[in-house]
Amino acid sequence: MDSQYHRLLHDSLLVSSARHPGKTALVVEGTPYTYAALEDAALRLAAHLAESGLQRGDRVAIYMDNTWPCVVTIFGTLLAGGVFLVVNPQTKADKLQYILNDSGAAFLISDGHLAKVFLPILAAAPSVQCVLCSGTMPETESGILRPFDAALAGSPGAPSDKVIAVDLAALIYTSGSTGNPKGVMMTHQAMTFTAGSLIEYLRLDPDDRILNLLPVAFDYGLYQLLMSVRLGATLVLERSFTYPAQIFNRIRSESVTVFPGVPTVYMTMLGIHARGALSFPSVRRVTNTAAALPADIVPQLREIFPNALIFRMYGLTECKRVCYLEPELISSKPDSVGKAIPGTEVFLLSPEGLPVPTGETGILHIRGPHVMLGYWNQPELSAHMLKPGRLPGERILCSQDFFRMDRDGCLYFQGRSDDIIKTRGEKVSPIEVENCLHGIPGVREAAVLGVPDALLGEAIRAYVSLQEGAVLTEKEIKAACMARLENFMVPKEVVFLPELPKTATGKIRKKGLGEAA
Repeated sequence: MDSQYHRLLHDSLLVSSARHPGKTALVVEGTPYTYAALEDAALRLAAHLAESGLQRGDRVAIYMDNTWPCVVTIFGTLLAGGVFLVVNPQTKADKLQYILNDSGAAFLISDGHLAKVFLPILAAAPSVQCVLCSGTMPETESGILRPFDAALAGSPGAPSDKVIAVDLAALIYTSGSTGNPKGVMMTHQAMTFTAGSLIEYLRLDPDDRILNLLPVAFDYGLYQLLMSVRLGATLVLERSFTYPAQIFNRIRSESVTVFPGVPTVYMTMLGIHARGALSFPSVRRVTNTAAALPADIVPQLREIFPNALIFRMYGLTECKRVCYLEPELISSKPDSVGKAIPGTEVFLLSPEGLPVPTGETGILHIRGPHVMLGYWNQPELSAHMLKPGRLPGERILCSQDFFRMDRDGCLYFQGRSDDIIKTRGEKVSPIEVENCLHGIPGVREAAVLGVPDALLGEAIRAYVSLQEGAVLTEKEIKAACMARLENFMVPKEVVFLPELPKTATGKIRKKGLGEAA
């Protein structure tokens, strides 16, 4: 495919549909949809959005499960000239309200079963002028709520001719040390480059059938869709890994060739494999990110995927992917996450900004077209991550993570310079969980840490001290968190202490929590 046909992110859909309109683009929970059907639905939605007032650069919040309407909305938004942001359907009302207001979203597109979450906050999100609802329509007198299906009833329009490659394509919200999610600004240019680079090093082709059971709100899940459409391949889309047997049947029935996962998924599969052998010979590529894939499980993964190349990778939302390990090196360099992805450069600097000798630890920096523009409405946080580059005016990404590099240019993760927790493939801000804990009546102090966990990557452990006379159980605290947080953010363990350790200035000393427990 010539790059000239992929200047904009949605060009891939138009090219793939023109080349093979009758080919299956998606299999959504067993139901197939062709490229022609996807293009037609997306253009109909784009026309409706434009008629409803969407202007170039307007944000469209997509609060949906992994479904056909979700995919249609992503491409419909792009074709209309808008900027999409996918919100995890597990997100609770207070965070959804924050994201809508932070992004200034003009449109909200959601599922009927989530109406109980989004309807109560619409009055507090004044930027939202139109809500499209897929599935069962809720009973409400809101004048801005319309059926999603009705939006597709009109004629398809033409793609917006006002968008250029340096315009924003997406805001990808990720947790941060401030406690509130940050909107990573990604341009069409950055995302089309990234999709092409991923395809190149994963050695994918149009005959691939890529499984995605990860939320499209998670950039790892989103790029399975973008790569598949860019290739003209087929995406097998599932809502989650909640029912593994269903996923295993789908792999077999759809002859899946690419299996992207996170350590939680692989550890669950290994547990099932130990009870009764699993084997998926159709799979040719297995990829892992979000947390380190333990080297000692690779032989067992090869039993499950006997014909697959296994890729270890490292990335961060602010540039999607940083590096990958050639699968041929997974035995000789079992602890490495590899070298820079095609078309990019990585290097290590000391905290003072000086080059780091080979084999020594430094902070990873990234150059490339895939680096974010910055965080939406967060200039100070943007400056913390984007540093002056080697060329005048250039900005490079400072990962804030420590690595060492060997003589072959392969990277080895050493630790994080912030306290973000990566659990179940998701990034969790301890402050956000702590804010929730502090809102529970009876809780006096709370602190949250990530602790190593073979299944989750990191497990969330909460340390809590109670107000005098208060009585709370671990079960009650977890239930209170479950009511306000996504499931993956709920602490796995709650440790009760009479008082949390403090520094001389009165701040909670997290490094002393393990000893205090």
